[in-house]
Amino acid sequence: MPTGVHLRDARRQLFDAAERVLLQEGPSGLTSRAVTDEAGCAKGVLHRHFTDFDAFLAELVLDRAAQLEAQAEALRESAGTGTVVGNLATALTALFGPVPSAIIPLITFRDELRARLRRARPGGGIAILADATAAVSAYLADERDRGRIAADADIDSLSLSLVGGGHLLVSDHESGPPSTTTMSRMVTTVLADVLHRRPR
Repeated sequence: MPTGVHLRDARRQLFDAAERVLLQEGPSGLTSRAVTDEAGCAKGVLHRHFTDFDAFLAELVLDRAAQLEAQAEALRESAGTGTVVGNLATALTALFGPVPSAIIPLITFRDELRARLRRARPGGGIAILADATAAVSAYLADERDRGRIAADADIDSLSLSLVGGGHLLVSDHESGPPSTTTMSRMVTTVLADVLHRRPR
């Protein structure tokens, strides 16, 4: 007797099911059985498309990290418009939405997943955080070129500080996502010196 339902786009539906489980149960609740139960299919469906569960998780993380590219592009396109603080506060809130914020502890939770991500691409072991850092760094470089932040701004250090601060703010799930005011205050503090010293 057949088990589960036929999946027309098995990879996509399994990824979406895994995302739902991750948001509801956290990294410890994300098992192959939980994913296939959520997708409504037999457990063998997952193993037909992926060599093992860590291979599935690596593809899931890389797929979700690729989805951040649109947000990164929107941040870069905002260079020279609005305010630097406003642009970054908006972008960091989007880059660390519910799904990316849930994936980060999953990567931390599983050593084999980090190893596979490192093999898949440079900086992959900290996917999501690395992508957010690259997006912020590119944006800050654009703003520096436009003279909206100091010419001697240490882009790498500022990017790490902004991404680390943004991640910490969104990681407190019990109190909900940070307000725009809270995120803006953090960005203002990190950038205070380079904004103050920019050419008039």
